[in-house]
Amino acid sequence: MITLATTEDVRARGAAVAVLPVGSFEQHGPHLPLATDTIIACTIANAIADAHPVRLLPPITISCSHEHAAWPGTVSISARTLHAVVTDIAESLRGLPLVVVNAHGGNYVLSNVVQESPRMALYPTSADWADARAAAGIETPSNTDMHAGEIETSILLHAHPEVVRPGYETSDHVADDRRHLLTTGLAPYTASGVVGRPSRASADKGRDLLAALVGGFARHLATL
Repeated sequence: MITLATTEDVRARGAAVAVLPVGSFEQHGPHLPLATDTIIACTIANAIADAHPVRLLPPITISCSHEHAAWPGTVSISARTLHAVVTDIAESLRGLPLVVVNAHGGNYVLSNVVQESPRMALYPTSADWADARAAAGIETPSNTDMHAGEIETSILLHAHPEVVRPGYETSDHVADDRRHLLTTGLAPYTASGVVGRPSRASADKGRDLLAALVGGFARHLATL
């Protein structure tokens, strides 16, 4: 998950942008690990680095997971801390544009960080995810597929099947009306921590999701 490049590798590559994976350390139901979002962010970022001229940075592994605090193992930092860390990293790149590859939906502050900088992008956007969902034939609607569902389970079944535990086939839980999520956290909406239909996940869908996200990155690279 951590890049093993040397300084000479970085000099020789001549990257157009830097890529920073941002994950989280939070519950993902009984079948996925606490590090799910970090693994997914790194999986996407590594695939991008294999296909595009980018400088791959090590991941941020703990972020804003306060809505998952009711479950053991979840650890968070504040939005202001995440804002500061990403901003400091961007400034240390000495003008090289930065793409933040975010795999945790609760990191709302990253949109503000990018909004404040003319040389930064957030990836994947909701439109990028929509394109990838269509390309992979994801069956669960985006609002329903909120956490530890079809998308996340599919990506891990493809890229890291060893971390997916038995039981995802029977862990479906739908809670589409989550209007008080920011106030109450996720616990009132799910006992297991799952919101979605992981039973519909497959390694093939994960492969196609990842391929679509790697292809879609070219548009952001061209913009920066």
